[in-house]
Amino acid sequence: MRVIAGSAKGRRLQAPAGMDTRPITDRIKESLFNILAPDIEGADFLDLFAGSGGVGIEALSRGARQAVFVDNSRKAAAVLAANLKHCDLEQHADLRLDDAIRAIKKLEREGRQFDIIYVDPPFTNAAIFSEVMAVLDRADILASMGKMVIRSHRKMDMPEKLTQLERYRLKEYGESVLHFYRKI
Repeated sequence: MRVIAGSAKGRRLQAPAGMDTRPITDRIKESLFNILAPDIEGADFLDLFAGSGGVGIEALSRGARQAVFVDNSRKAAAVLAANLKHCDLEQHADLRLDDAIRAIKKLEREGRQFDIIYVDPPFTNAAIFSEVMAVLDRADILASMGKMVIRSHRKMDMPEKLTQLERYRLKEYGESVLHFYRKI
């Protein structure tokens, strides 16, 4: 796993040992950022279930103003912190060791809004997808013209429309699917 473009281009990123995280492949990440390219420069980026931080680090490397990384694993957070330091991006990062749902609620209380939200929950926990989607739909943390991307397993049903969010694009990559949402 590496940073594909920007200020940290070519830097290798570490991943936590074990099967608890599934780092995004370079192919999917490159495609994701080709789609998001017009929106990255100066963006406030939220990386939920961040794991090693590969997606948020890519956003920072490509010019995002700041990124908030949320993961509830101490092991993943330690690797993420090391990856940020290795890429000289820690000054633009806010790393939070927390549960995603609790973090969303805290960010809303803080008045935070994000131009891009990337959500990558464990594929093995289908219930967390619907929980996180419901909380994100109610929370006011996505900027009015913001985009939210959720990575899921291809067999998982994801809603096309919620109360405040609608899916406008879907990209399949083998077992993974990227769902792109925006405010209605």
